[in-house]
Amino acid sequence: MYEKVKVILKKESKIFSWQFLMPLMLASSLNPLNSSMIATALPKISVSLGISAGTAAVLVSALYVVSAVAQPTFGKLAEILGPRKVLLTGVCFAAIGGLIGGAIATFPSLLVARVLIGLGTSAGYPSAMFMITQRANHENITVPGSVLGGLQIASMATSTLGLPLGGLLVGWLGWTSIFYINLPAVLIILVSAYFWLPKDKQAHIHDKKQLMQEIDIIGIILFALTIVSWLLWLFVLPQINFGLLIFAVIFTVVLVIWERKAATPFFDVKFLQNHTNVVLTLVRILILAMCVYTVMYGVSQWLEAVHAFSSELTGLLLLPMSAVSALVVLPLAARNLVRTSLVISVSAAIVGAVGLLIFNAATPIWVIILITSIFGIVMGTMSQGNQMALYLQVPPRMMGTASGLLRTFTYIGSIVSSSLINIGFHDGATTAGLHLIAILMVVVSLIATFITIADKSLRTIDN
Repeated sequence: MYEKVKVILKKESKIFSWQFLMPLMLASSLNPLNSSMIATALPKISVSLGISAGTAAVLVSALYVVSAVAQPTFGKLAEILGPRKVLLTGVCFAAIGGLIGGAIATFPSLLVARVLIGLGTSAGYPSAMFMITQRANHENITVPGSVLGGLQIASMATSTLGLPLGGLLVGWLGWTSIFYINLPAVLIILVSAYFWLPKDKQAHIHDKKQLMQEIDIIGIILFALTIVSWLLWLFVLPQINFGLLIFAVIFTVVLVIWERKAATPFFDVKFLQNHTNVVLTLVRILILAMCVYTVMYGVSQWLEAVHAFSSELTGLLLLPMSAVSALVVLPLAARNLVRTSLVISVSAAIVGAVGLLIFNAATPIWVIILITSIFGIVMGTMSQGNQMALYLQVPPRMMGTASGLLRTFTYIGSIVSSSLINIGFHDGATTAGLHLIAILMVVVSLIATFITIADKSLRTIDN
């Protein structure tokens, strides 16, 4: 038995070699890196360009909105045109965005740069997932959990390192360096991908008309309008903008009608109707991401307002949360545990949310670290468990689009978290407001628990 296991592990290590995985992990990490790095540069950008903090914050939301639409779009293109080609094209967009952002110091140019960076870096994760699935399918094996876990750790690590790295770059080289840093990163990805990633299979597209039909360009446009309108509506909560809500509902209805009739739909409504487990996975990661980002951004505001901690100390107090998230992924991923990971994730979300109810102005630092670290468990297990669940629930041919949608729903969760924070901290970052947020988090965590229990497809996975 032991010798058989050794043979399997040796085969897997050859199929998923470090040369194959390195460019995929680097490309997948560019998006979270750029998402977090800019946070430390916003004050300097605001002063340098003479714009308000609110205007500067648009640079953050622009990347989120673009990424939410672009991730599944690039996933679809990877399925049709080939993942290697899409990945290489995407990172080139990111390089152009980095060059524009660093060289032209105006707000419009920075906005264009962030849009291009968001667009380009969105190609990495869905292309990587599709290429990994493609290789496993070709070898007639299941993707090892350690491979998918490694992909998640790479993304989480760069997201965590983005804040201190951004701070160092801004301090040493100025704020333009957070844009220029994309250039050497893209160069490494291009060279390693060119030499180490297998060439795409010949696309079966014969002309532009067939290409447009396969891509479902109208479906992509309707999906973009739907996502953007819902995101804009979420941005202004707790105020209810009925105009945006009406547009969001109209676009959603039109999208569903169109995609039900499309020959090769971008957003496969019929598939989702027949595979409710995929819908449950997407909703679950939205809820759990909302809880994690609420702690990251909400608790940090409360610590600075109530405990009068500096932003540097607040960042250090939340650092163990990110470290815990990386530590819990590997042992669960190595055993290909899915339902176990998700049960741990929803349970930790409930425990952590209840723990926030004891926070007050006299709460010791060690208690703050302990409770927030519980959400590190949520972060790690939600990423690993939902990613593995999606891999088992979706056919290989759809993995590019599906993995992009997984990221889209994660972004939506992060944006919903800002709405949740606005509800609790409407009159300032108070302890009472934090407790209201915690109660709402308990409610949504219970919904995520119910979703996990109700998902029949998970019941036999870990057996």
